[in-house]
Amino acid sequence: MTRHRLLGWTIGALGLAICPLRVVAQRQPAAAQSSSTVWQGDKNAKPQDYVGMETCSGCHQEQAAQFSKTIHAKAYPEKQTAGVGCEGCHGPGKNHVDAVIAAAGDAAKTAEAKKLIYGFHGKPQANSERCLICHTTAQDQSLFHRSQHKMAGVSCDQCHSAHLVVSDKPSQREGLQLAQQKFFSAPKLPDETRWLHESMLRQKQPELCFGCHTTIQAQFALPNHHRVPEGLMKCTDCHSAHGTLNPVQLRKVNFEVCTTCHTEKRGPYVYEHPAARVEGCTACHSPHGTVENHMELRREGRFICLQCHVDPAAANVPHGRLSFQTRGDCTRCHAVIHGSNVNQYFLQ
Repeated sequence: MTRHRLLGWTIGALGLAICPLRVVAQRQPAAAQSSSTVWQGDKNAKPQDYVGMETCSGCHQEQAAQFSKTIHAKAYPEKQTAGVGCEGCHGPGKNHVDAVIAAAGDAAKTAEAKKLIYGFHGKPQANSERCLICHTTAQDQSLFHRSQHKMAGVSCDQCHSAHLVVSDKPSQREGLQLAQQKFFSAPKLPDETRWLHESMLRQKQPELCFGCHTTIQAQFALPNHHRVPEGLMKCTDCHSAHGTLNPVQLRKVNFEVCTTCHTEKRGPYVYEHPAARVEGCTACHSPHGTVENHMELRREGRFICLQCHVDPAAANVPHGRLSFQTRGDCTRCHAVIHGSNVNQYFLQ
């Protein structure tokens, strides 16, 4: 074997060994995925207390037909398991069915028989606890117990519907349509298709959220706003309706919510603007809408800066004591105000 051939084989073997390592080293970690919901039956009920979904569909045909299209109908374990289908949420139905049959059409007895099954007519906490038997195992709903919605008495079934038989009645405000929403809007899906693909919400976003958050709806009517009314963004892109550890139920900490889309502002920078890192983007911007450019809080940008840089004798306001001009727009000079890698004063 010649020396050149041996050298070629050695280089080739090293290439095969090194190349896979390079490929692996360049891979980025996958995005965090929400944990799946684990089905959990009622531990106190007995198998003989259940009658099965077929029996329920004998009277509740429309509800059973709609339920069979949902992820709930497909997510349960084996069909032979007791407590799946309708009874997974409403509880064992044997006593209810026996009482309805014994009523033989009598209105008073039938009304009493309806009380023997859970119909989600209780208090918000009791209604939500039915859903949380399973959904407390999911990452997205595990903090519902500390959410602002729970504190305000909002239950799961007020926003979601396990079987959307009849759409909610239109509100009195439905006739009022924002100008931006009228002229620039995304295509609308049929109501049932939207319901099945958007977490079984009773109404589409943001109309569902605006039913309670009317002050936020007014902010989105201002000239400069995020494209939520147009259907290009959703409230849940920034907020988690089921509760988080962050203020105003934000999905991420502080400015991280904004930099999910505004990646050019994320950094990290060598010199970071403390306002953005401590208070977040809302120190200067209004997230829902304003009449100012760039959704700023003040008409003139320098007034935003003067909220913090207000003392002329302070070290962080050198212009007055060093004879610099104190009028005009601060960002004329401090152009990279979100952060800089070359200048501590955010100069271009």
